[in-house]
Amino acid sequence: MKIPPVKGTRDFYPPEMARRNWIIDGWKRASLRNGFEEYDGPIFEHLTMYQVKSGQEIVEQLFSFQDRGGRELAIRPEITPTLARMVNQKISALPKPIKWFAVPRLCRAERPQKGRLREFFQWNIDIIGEDPGQADAEIIFTTLDYLRTVGLTSKDIQAKISSRRLLAAVLTNIGIPAERLDSLYAVLDKKPKLPPETFDAILGEQVPDAGQAGKIRELMGFRSIEQIAGITEANEALGQAVDELRTAFDILSSMGMGEYCTFDPSIVRGLAYYTGVVFEVHDIAGELRAICGGGRYDNLLRDFGGPPIPATGMGMGDCVLEILLEERGLLEKQVPKREIEYFVALADPEMAKAVYEVVARIRSQGRSANFSYRHGGLSKQLKEAAGQSARMCVIIGQEYQEHRQVAIKNMATGAQELVDLEQFLSRLSS
Repeated sequence: MKIPPVKGTRDFYPPEMARRNWIIDGWKRASLRNGFEEYDGPIFEHLTMYQVKSGQEIVEQLFSFQDRGGRELAIRPEITPTLARMVNQKISALPKPIKWFAVPRLCRAERPQKGRLREFFQWNIDIIGEDPGQADAEIIFTTLDYLRTVGLTSKDIQAKISSRRLLAAVLTNIGIPAERLDSLYAVLDKKPKLPPETFDAILGEQVPDAGQAGKIRELMGFRSIEQIAGITEANEALGQAVDELRTAFDILSSMGMGEYCTFDPSIVRGLAYYTGVVFEVHDIAGELRAICGGGRYDNLLRDFGGPPIPATGMGMGDCVLEILLEERGLLEKQVPKREIEYFVALADPEMAKAVYEVVARIRSQGRSANFSYRHGGLSKQLKEAAGQSARMCVIIGQEYQEHRQVAIKNMATGAQELVDLEQFLSRLSS
């Protein structure tokens, strides 16, 4: 009976595992060099934790179950609620700002499609305890820092940056009641994914006033913060939002990321907990889903029973990222191929035990070493060494039996030298 993998999941054979490790290792290096510390949490949590954050509808979007004690649990669809819970537990003891990162394995009960699976890995970076501006810029910089190091340029990707605080100020200024903002955000968030006529129809249902709807459509097309003044009057809330955005843009420009960043008020982010600067990184061609997204969420820790404390963060899944890197040819260029440092080959079958000794001693020096289980002819062993991309081949022959010498063959050049075994091993440890 053949059992296929569950739809929306992946098998990681060694070549796919090499890709996965390369992506995740890059995430971790980018996090560490930008001053973040790694954390993790359990793969399942109490279901109510996700309901607090996203409402009852989240139940249909995750895998939930009841354990033997009757507790309602869920496999984590994201790690931000876990972060909030963990920080709240030790909030008074943790030095601020908290700069943490994680690379969790997540599961969501949704329909699999290009760039979206039911099981995936995600890079999360968060800064907690720092006011808007600098922390928002740091999150965006760290995101772009990683993407730049894997070979993506400003001709490939763009960070589209907006602000929930700015949108709220503009929308309330033009007459949209505050209680209707969340439902309107959900509509605006869909704009990039809908044909213009479809978006106009949905917007018309939410905002029947033609003048207000016209100003909203105009706002969605702005690409400069200065254009905001043309559709609404200035006030304190708007001024604060504009200042936060300008601070973030100025810092990103000073850090050399200006060419990657653009103001785009159509970036709303669907989750209701965002409170300030929000952003998404997209491929320039616009053929894929957002590579990543994030923003400021100053109320989330309070919603989980903690104190009101500023926070901002980002999440990047591996699925869309891998598609983009593959389309650009960057995976083939950069993912390391399997390589063995030393392959120990046997020229004389009567000295088979020597292979085990030499392999073990090479490995004890922290070097990778392999050998043929079949001990066939030397030519076959050399062919096996080449198939494993061995850099060097250590050949045990008659010289080993007589003088404890081995032949070291460079597999790339073919050059070969005869050396004393102990001398060779001492070189490995130096």
